[in-house]
Amino acid sequence: MSVTTMSHNAFASNDVLESLSTSILILDSALRVCYINTATEILFEISQRQAENIPLQTLLPGERKLFKSLERVVSTGQALIEREVHLFLPASGEVLVDCSIKMLDVDDSYVILELALLDYQQRITRDENLHTQQQVVRGLAHEIKNPLGGLRGAAQLLERQLDSEDLKEYTRIIITEADRLQNLMNRMLGPNQQPEKRHTNIHEILQHVRQLVDIEVDERLRFKIDYDPSIPELYADFDQLIQIFLNIVRNAVQAMHGVGLIILRTRIQRNITIEKQYYKLGVLVEIEDNGPGIPESLQDSLFYPLVTGRADGTGLGLYLVQNLVQRNGGTVSCSSKPGQTIFSVTFPLEFARER
Repeated sequence: MSVTTMSHNAFASNDVLESLSTSILILDSALRVCYINTATEILFEISQRQAENIPLQTLLPGERKLFKSLERVVSTGQALIEREVHLFLPASGEVLVDCSIKMLDVDDSYVILELALLDYQQRITRDENLHTQQQVVRGLAHEIKNPLGGLRGAAQLLERQLDSEDLKEYTRIIITEADRLQNLMNRMLGPNQQPEKRHTNIHEILQHVRQLVDIEVDERLRFKIDYDPSIPELYADFDQLIQIFLNIVRNAVQAMHGVGLIILRTRIQRNITIEKQYYKLGVLVEIEDNGPGIPESLQDSLFYPLVTGRADGTGLGLYLVQNLVQRNGGTVSCSSKPGQTIFSVTFPLEFARER
């Protein structure tokens, strides 16, 4: 048995390495791959068997600066950390990572290269900030609802004491506006009922959403289906998931004025973290359109309440999407540029475990 095979067996048996969300590559002193964990397989779109014993330069062609850093660590034995490194991956293009390089001495000398995707860390921070923002908004909405009821009641009592129709017109305006604000507060608070979770087929939900939208549009809007048929059922509220994806798809239709292409895509995800909970397996649903894109100034606050890019929008659609996704244990994000907007929704396919 070769040294490389021995090392792979030793490393692969380590559940800690396999469960990490950061990418781990273990190299020999000649910078050939001995082992990659599951996160690395996903990032590079290559299996352990395919990667084993090949030069790292085959996986990262042209990354001269990184290779100089690796060679320096091999020659000096001193660990090295580099922040915000741009790497080009043949499978997925450019990514921004933090790199950690250190030596590992076991039977032989090995190099550990750890790559932490920065957009993953930023998404966790954004989700935490957004969750805090939502709690504040919900508390504010509750506080506003109570005095609104009092204002409406007082206006009704005042209206009964008035004989003049002209004066009653003013009380009717108060009542109408109080009702409008009450409705707005109810929408900001979201649905009151807890999710009625059951085992649910995600493709059945997406097909139902597609049928609903097909009724509202004509042949100028096209759908493309890209499903992974191996995805098992997830445990979630069927009706709430329909509302989530219906809102996202309708947003795409409105952004494209009913003309363009919408892609519905599903994939398995491994080793995911949602609100500090770790899951080995999850399902990723992507809704992609080829519309004009979301203005850059709105992208960071897209899921906040009352944020909208449309003159006739309320800014509550995506806020409610975020709310419903969180109620079902998932997370949602968006990336957008002219000609391509992708909403990504991830749900776990198992119960959570603390990292």
